[in-house]
Amino acid sequence: MGHREDLLEGAKRCLLEKGFVRTTARDIVKESGTNLASIGYHYGSKDALLTQAFVELVQEWGEKFAPHQEREGAPGGSVERFHSVWARMLESFEEFRPVWAASMEIVTQGERVPQLRDLIAKAQIEGRAGLVAMFTGLDEETLDERTVQSLGGFYQALLNGLMVQWLFDPASASTADDLTEGLRRVIEGATGPRD
Repeated sequence: MGHREDLLEGAKRCLLEKGFVRTTARDIVKESGTNLASIGYHYGSKDALLTQAFVELVQEWGEKFAPHQEREGAPGGSVERFHSVWARMLESFEEFRPVWAASMEIVTQGERVPQLRDLIAKAQIEGRAGLVAMFTGLDEETLDERTVQSLGGFYQALLNGLMVQWLFDPASASTADDLTEGLRRVIEGATGPRD
């Protein structure tokens, strides 16, 4: 591996261990075996490097689900698939807790670091497409912009809200059963008789 890759791997380890705010450039250098100048040369800034590391950690989390998409046992877009995907996501939350904690820190840094906000905004769009693919079984490459914005935004809002619930108190956070019942109630309310 070269310095660029070493820095990225070191930044990932620092994010998981210390989080976004507490990680210093020196921490990354120590963890990666590189030097301070390498951060600026390859990534422009420590914040940009940490943001790239975060994006990759989230992608790794998403890829954990990719091989299982075909084995959900329920058709894409169905309520059963909705339940199955949420159940698997919730099973992974403990393992990926440091990633979710880092995401909360990153969100609060967006106003302070415009470059960070831009990188996360781009990653957010990609994340929406990945979520649509998980829940529907469709190929990300075939999704139109409106589907990514609307359906992907819906799933992303649920994921972000669930992540916050889970970080604060896993015992009282919504379960896959809770989310599925909530979805059913929304559907019933939206399609039921009108006065």
